[in-house]
Amino acid sequence: MSDLNELTIAEARDALRRGETTAVELTNACLSAIEGSSALGAFVHNTPDLALARAEAADQRIKSGDAPALCGIPIGIKDLFCTEGVESQAASKILSGFRPEYESTVSAQLRDAGAVMLGKLNMDEFAMGSSNETSVYGPAVNPWRAKGSDQNLTPGGSSGGSAAAVAADLCLGATGTDTGGSIRQPAAFTGTVGLKPTYGRCSRWGIVAFASSLDQAGPMTKTVRDAAIMGAAMMGHDPKDSTSADLPVPDFEALLTGDIRGKTIGIPREYRVDGMPEEIEKLWADGAAMLKDAGAELRDISLPHTKYALPAYYVIAPAEASSNLARYDGVRFGYRAELSQGDGITELYEKTRAEGFGTEVKRRIMIGTYVLSAGFYDAYYNRARRVRSLIKRDFDEIFAAGVDAILTPATPSAAFELGKEVADPVEMYLNDVFTVTVNLAGLPGVALPTGLSSAGLPLGLQLIGRPFEEGDLLNTAYALETAAGFVAKPNKWW
Repeated sequence: MSDLNELTIAEARDALRRGETTAVELTNACLSAIEGSSALGAFVHNTPDLALARAEAADQRIKSGDAPALCGIPIGIKDLFCTEGVESQAASKILSGFRPEYESTVSAQLRDAGAVMLGKLNMDEFAMGSSNETSVYGPAVNPWRAKGSDQNLTPGGSSGGSAAAVAADLCLGATGTDTGGSIRQPAAFTGTVGLKPTYGRCSRWGIVAFASSLDQAGPMTKTVRDAAIMGAAMMGHDPKDSTSADLPVPDFEALLTGDIRGKTIGIPREYRVDGMPEEIEKLWADGAAMLKDAGAELRDISLPHTKYALPAYYVIAPAEASSNLARYDGVRFGYRAELSQGDGITELYEKTRAEGFGTEVKRRIMIGTYVLSAGFYDAYYNRARRVRSLIKRDFDEIFAAGVDAILTPATPSAAFELGKEVADPVEMYLNDVFTVTVNLAGLPGVALPTGLSSAGLPLGLQLIGRPFEEGDLLNTAYALETAAGFVAKPNKWW
């Protein structure tokens, strides 16, 4: 079989079971693709020896007839996940040289399922960003380019390296994390599928924390079926994470019937934002029509507190980040600044943090420290928490009224040029306008490609589901994916 790295997870699994290829051959195909992809900046720490050792073990496991679905499948791991003995930097200078002596729960579950880790993937520093331009490694680059242009585009953020790697067929799937849209927005920008599970579905243990009440890991894949397969392997209860849900994880792939007759799909009027491009409007309307043709009922709904979501998010997330990032002090691990004669522990902290954190991370730490400070705590942080409760209540009421899933755009535009929006942080924050509500409410959401822009770039829609009903959500996404028939791939220029 040629071009093994272009297979989906489901296709590769079936080929492995039939003996048409081996995990070692699959892994070598991906390693070759990675070698020729430096222009994309997707992989930042390569682990070829580890990958081939795991592939050989997977082949033995498949031969024995006792192999889970992901056994032998080559994947990439976002640099936010701690991986034993392998650099885990969260794309930050302050964690340079950090090689944890433990494995995150999610990456351990994937390893135990037989998945083959090819290496670590680029991302925004500490997952703070929407374009992968805050990374200490430099930006990841979208494998897609606009028609007739050689301008580099963003793959989105913060899981930009994961999205770029999957879209460019460097791996068959990748892990991402989503705090305000960091799985779904990059998926939409790269023509891939990104699933953000319900908060508590995937363990957060061993994942470098950004905002603990919002962070959630999930799969980034080529198809909805692949998201179902990889997602099921990533999810499950973990006693080491106090927020982990002690609920069984269904066989999501078995639930992919594509039958959504009788389902009710909500179309929220508040997502029709001012200045939305016509092609996003049309994409949304076309997606709704596809679901209606598949037998679903469409219902106009209202989520009245949506307009407060972005300001509430950009109070809560920086507040939690300022607390979580206080541990990086240059004493125990990672980067340590050089001190002048007479400097003490205070100067060590100050210099290390000033030199080790990037501009965007420092901006958010300062915002977070401000909103948590005496005199401002009630005015900002507590008010934002109350708004968050109202946003969650909006969704609860809609689902209680019989809506099964909600259809929205995933992003307000197609992928933009690298460097275009970095100068204006507020403009960058607006990229999360359709995604942050899902994190604030702790709901599952999935982004999938359903069309191309006039410039030939992928555009995605988002489906939001009921809590812990990822199986039903993925089935609705599968029906939409089938109807849209999106098969476009980027032209290889790298």
